[in-house]
Amino acid sequence: MYTELHLHTAFSFLDGSSLPEDLVNQALRLGYRSLAITDHDGVHGAMEFARMADASGITPITGAEITLADGSHLTLLAESRTGYGNLCRLLTNLHHGRPPLPVMLDEGDDPPDDDESDLILSHLRDYAEGLILLTGCRNGQLARLIDAGCFADAKRVLDQYLAWFGRDNVFVELQQNFVFGDTPRIAHLVSIAEQHGVRYVATGNVHYHDKSRHRLQDTIVAIRNRTTLDGCHRERRPNAEFYLRSPEEMERIFAEYPEAIRSTQLIADRCATFNLTTDLGYTFPDYHQASGESQDAYLARTCWEAFAEKYPDTTQHARDRLSEELRLIAKLKLSGFFLIYRDLLGLSTEIAAELRGKDRTGSLKYLPPGRGRGSAVSSIVCYLIGLSPIDPIAHNLYVGRFLNEELPSIPDIDIDFPREIREKMIERVYEVYGANHAALVCAFATYRLRSAVRDVGKALGLPLADLDRIAKLSEPRGAAGLGQELARLPEYASRTQSPPWSFLIELSKQLEHFPRHVTQHVGGMIISATPLNEIVPIQPAAMDGRYICQWDKDSCDDAGFIKIDFLALGMLSLVEECLGRIDDAGGKAIDLSQIDYADPDVYRMIQAGDTVGVFQVESRAQIQMLRRTKPQNLEDLI
Repeated sequence: MYTELHLHTAFSFLDGSSLPEDLVNQALRLGYRSLAITDHDGVHGAMEFARMADASGITPITGAEITLADGSHLTLLAESRTGYGNLCRLLTNLHHGRPPLPVMLDEGDDPPDDDESDLILSHLRDYAEGLILLTGCRNGQLARLIDAGCFADAKRVLDQYLAWFGRDNVFVELQQNFVFGDTPRIAHLVSIAEQHGVRYVATGNVHYHDKSRHRLQDTIVAIRNRTTLDGCHRERRPNAEFYLRSPEEMERIFAEYPEAIRSTQLIADRCATFNLTTDLGYTFPDYHQASGESQDAYLARTCWEAFAEKYPDTTQHARDRLSEELRLIAKLKLSGFFLIYRDLLGLSTEIAAELRGKDRTGSLKYLPPGRGRGSAVSSIVCYLIGLSPIDPIAHNLYVGRFLNEELPSIPDIDIDFPREIREKMIERVYEVYGANHAALVCAFATYRLRSAVRDVGKALGLPLADLDRIAKLSEPRGAAGLGQELARLPEYASRTQSPPWSFLIELSKQLEHFPRHVTQHVGGMIISATPLNEIVPIQPAAMDGRYICQWDKDSCDDAGFIKIDFLALGMLSLVEECLGRIDDAGGKAIDLSQIDYADPDVYRMIQAGDTVGVFQVESRAQIQMLRRTKPQNLEDLI
């Protein structure tokens, strides 16, 4: 039975025109048992694809189509965990010479240029183990040389692949999309494969799940090239035949070459031994302490020492609470996790001393470098090791939301820092753990209404003045709502049923939620004991010395990565500046941990909605709510 081994999703940015979900669902309808993902130069969507395929009963195969320094392509598939690690290393090397990724762009900004990579052919020699090489599409080295009539050079290239990957791991790739030249090229490729005693394999070079999506595919290619549909005929696919065909249809197309179909199942069976969702082998760094104690014992001793200081007049309730949390943490094997966080907080304390001065007196000597946010503040362990400034006993906070027996995943601890400390904190993590063991999480800017209107409209050649006006007048919403938006704008309501405006509506609807380009997550980092470039490809960020992995927070969660969020909060920077001015003016030193939570003057300001710039209650909606509810104490405000 045929298995598709060359498939691009929307994560072949502005080239594939179907989301992983669309392709998996279509494969299920067509009766596929296995399916590969081979996006351009990355595995950005591979975890999402693998998870969806698994859930549908389809065996996922992880691969990528890589771009060499001469612009040619090769298809690589991971047969084993070793092969996947080598694929990640190759992709990391490939992106090393590319322009760095930007920070988050605003909707409507141009995506970054996607310059050619600088992966040289000899890199393949060093990372061939565990990988199956398909010789590539029409833009592969072998196919290019065949088309140019350079048969001797084509044989030398194939010999090189065989020397590096081994005869059993190289397959000559055949593609029949009914493009001029496909049929004679296939015949020549089969001939050269037979001369070398090498297997050949059929692939579809799939770029969309259904034939009707070729219009969207043409449009996003125009967007990628920053031109109109009329201006990119050469760059677009030559026809509408790059869709996911049924196995039976592929068998008919390659009836003259039945081995090409059998090879797909042979490769699928070999690659089925590795599953991206279960076989990564990620581990969080162990915490090593000089005392020789176990991590559980060390965490317990640290907490009980702080307990004696924080709760001098303690009650049995507080003791029971700490004992229960420590029991849970030990059972869940999370002591090292909390101790790593404690060390990270220690790094931030060092950074704060460097920025504020080591011997700073006055209010700033009381100021912690950062503060925990969210459900972590309900933990007495977090309070005692300094991750949270909030006493959960005094405020009767329930810990079960943060830590419980049936914990589905690793607890999430967000820490807010002043901007200056947060920037230095990221740099310090790289210094301590090494660039090979720490990386920022990426994010994907996705299409919404305004960005879809601008990009699709330009590709269709619609007047820029109209596109700008529609984008500015439209409500922020999903691209699928464009028809409703145009219907409520009198000057455009009458155009919605006729081309090209009907095309704009339909194509924008199809483009909703498509990843537009890669950006940087606001503050999430992953730290790994195993070198990260063996688990997920790493590429440079905009700032020197910073690196981003190719998975977003959802894929990182699916992979079981522990994501540490270092968040920048402008209000903390302002508080620090305010305390510094009080000190400079000779005012009394203020310890913010001792402020009066019942100060009536503060609640009068809150009831009046005088909260602009105050985190969590500064939006217009919150201000209106405060004016209506008029909280009189902290419990009301919560």
